[in-house]
Amino acid sequence: MGYDAWRDIEYRPEQALWRAQRLPFEVQLFHVGGGHPNPVRLFEVVEGDERALSVPPRAFDYGRALGDGALPAMPEVSGFRVHHPRRRPLPHNELIVFLGASYFRMPAGGRFFGMSARGIAVDTAGPGTEEFPLFEAFWLVRPAPDASTLTLYALLNGPRITGAYRFIVRPDDRVPVVDVRARLFLRAPVGTLGIAPLTSMFLSGENQPQGGGFRPEVHDSDGVLTFGDGEWSWRPLVNPAAPFTRRIRFERLGGFGLLQRDRSFASYEDTEARYERRPGVWVEPVGDWGAGRVELMQFGAAQEFVDNAVAYWVADAAPRVGVPLDIAWRLHWHADGGPNPPLARVVQTRRGHGATGLPPDETQFVVDFVAAAPAARSGARIQAVVEVLGPAQLLDTHVFPHPVRDGWRMTVRIRRSDRSAAVELSAVLKQGGRVMSESWRHALPPE
Repeated sequence: MGYDAWRDIEYRPEQALWRAQRLPFEVQLFHVGGGHPNPVRLFEVVEGDERALSVPPRAFDYGRALGDGALPAMPEVSGFRVHHPRRRPLPHNELIVFLGASYFRMPAGGRFFGMSARGIAVDTAGPGTEEFPLFEAFWLVRPAPDASTLTLYALLNGPRITGAYRFIVRPDDRVPVVDVRARLFLRAPVGTLGIAPLTSMFLSGENQPQGGGFRPEVHDSDGVLTFGDGEWSWRPLVNPAAPFTRRIRFERLGGFGLLQRDRSFASYEDTEARYERRPGVWVEPVGDWGAGRVELMQFGAAQEFVDNAVAYWVADAAPRVGVPLDIAWRLHWHADGGPNPPLARVVQTRRGHGATGLPPDETQFVVDFVAAAPAARSGARIQAVVEVLGPAQLLDTHVFPHPVRDGWRMTVRIRRSDRSAAVELSAVLKQGGRVMSESWRHALPPE
């Protein structure tokens, strides 16, 4: 079945699980087909007892998908979505969707979906071929009539890993939350086991403009925010020519997220995709995850339909085959720019020259910081502490109060001596030795 035919199949809302009981949550199903050929098993848990869910053929409206064919005797299901009708009427009351491999996603602050979370990531950035384990079965716990949360369980299976998951979904108009707890077992060694993976899309942005289109920027997320070892850092995303991986080490992780900080419609001018309303996701570790790294892997994309950015956690202490790994995290789905550090934060990173132009081997960035509190315009001068790692030379940097935003503008100009190698730029604003901003860390991939 092709994608268009699959899209023509709709679940009948009146068949939704728990609608007849008028419970605070309802479940609708997705048919197998299109890009989702793998069936999943569904169970309902009622007072501790599991009941297999059977799907009658008339639960789906097949539209033109069947042509002259007969209805299937027992439709197969590829995933499901949860609705919260007490918060909004149809069709804008979707709460969470589980569909494809171990992917799931939520809208935040409205009806717009964007990036996805995943149950696990296996060898995403190598050394071997990436593996996509599947959520093969789900157990949906029937909510009480006054329930404010929904609990469900999932079984994950892949060639080298299996695991059990519990999800507690907490609705909220601005920042819905999903509490995730997993017990994982490796069947065979893996190169990289990515915990709490997030997947998004970055095609073009102010730091990497794309000519020819009418839209200034196209992305579901514009950067990665990390907090760990006492430092907040912002890393703008890029669309590299070849796979490009950044490894960000922490002794103790406080959180990380793929976020959409730019919330201005004028930045995108897309009346259909509405990228300014796409959610960002912040991962909050539950318990001490120990030492390790956030790994950010990006690869080149020519279309906005390709998710080309993924971020996840990799622990130093790799799990052993057959030994259970118990781990938990909390996902915050932000309708705004995400968590705000108690420091000035980066709100845009622009790449390009001014009125006089630049030599071919030079690159300039203009970075705007917005103050966490009203910026003091007197006292010690604000300084930008800039470092360059890689085959490049720092030529010039300036920082001055922003005349429109409550914050500062920083300019950084470099000369690259070898464009076939990556360059890492980092900067932080200081005032009299006091750190005033999160760290700006921008990587230029090989060209």
